[in-house]
Amino acid sequence: MRRPAGAAALLLVLPLGACAGDDPDPAGDPPPTVTASSPSPSSGPTQPPTPTEQTKTLPPATDTPSLPNLMRADFDGRGLRVLRTEARTADYTRQQVTYRSNGTLVSGVLLRPHGRGPFPAVVLNHGYIEPSIYATGQGMAREQDWLARAGFVVLHTDYRGHAAGDPAGDLERELRLAYARDSINAVLALERLRYVDDDRTAMVGRSMGGGVTLNALVAAPGLVDAAVIYASVSSRFLDNLDHFTRPNRPEAVAALYDEFGTPRAEPAFYRGLSSRTYFDRITEPVLVLHGAVDHTCPPRWSRATHRLLERAGVDSTLVTYPGEDHAFYARWQDSIVRTVRFLRRHLGS
Repeated sequence: MRRPAGAAALLLVLPLGACAGDDPDPAGDPPPTVTASSPSPSSGPTQPPTPTEQTKTLPPATDTPSLPNLMRADFDGRGLRVLRTEARTADYTRQQVTYRSNGTLVSGVLLRPHGRGPFPAVVLNHGYIEPSIYATGQGMAREQDWLARAGFVVLHTDYRGHAAGDPAGDLERELRLAYARDSINAVLALERLRYVDDDRTAMVGRSMGGGVTLNALVAAPGLVDAAVIYASVSSRFLDNLDHFTRPNRPEAVAALYDEFGTPRAEPAFYRGLSSRTYFDRITEPVLVLHGAVDHTCPPRWSRATHRLLERAGVDSTLVTYPGEDHAFYARWQDSIVRTVRFLRRHLGS
């Protein structure tokens, strides 16, 4: 089992519907474009990267919320408790659960394949859904079902401030760090289960959850064995602030500037909230999936993220789907088959 190191943290609010998208029927479309820094997901296994000295050395701590402070947190995900069983299928049992994220109660859904295990496990980080209307387990229903049927234990974290979890503070909802803390602790809580193989874990994040996943990877390198991000937000905090928050909630941007300064006055603060600043810490292979006509999260964001991951020495593969929008309708089945193949290759399942 891998163990990270990494302090308090927080999250950007995206507009309603910006990152949801569920359960359409797949259909045909042009073939995807694959750009890889190493063999594509269908080729043979690669050796995990060896952490560099730069990876092992923490950047300076800050006196404001930042990824460097999250890197120094002591994560202690534990106390995964079943609240009730929602359903039993021919392949798995689905249950509502809670777990502890450094003392904060977080809810979610757990899907356990039938059998004794130990099974590989995946934490799902969902996209933005307005917390006041969010229902536990919402946002990645297709991925939950497919991955559980493929033999993975799946924990879909709701994040704090959602469903049955403890409330989230305003600042936690404005920045992008507390949800990463909850995701990291979700992995640790999963690894404590007797039927989970703690040496075979991964993260899959969608839209805002893609940003959560990237933050978790830089905060806790070595925590998981692989990661997949779908239709992700930008790895640059200010892109998301300008694209989502400024047009919809300008008062939140003004409050952020009042408390921490403007990007011109305090550029280091905003760099410290951007996962791309610390991509050289990532030790896991990353699969980046994006629709070529995504109008919610522009494809250029994933192209830039992939390019910067490559530059930092990360094993990164970018797959762009022609004609596909943010919700991944026509080519979703192709994308999840590719995801499962990628995870099995890197988790050895």
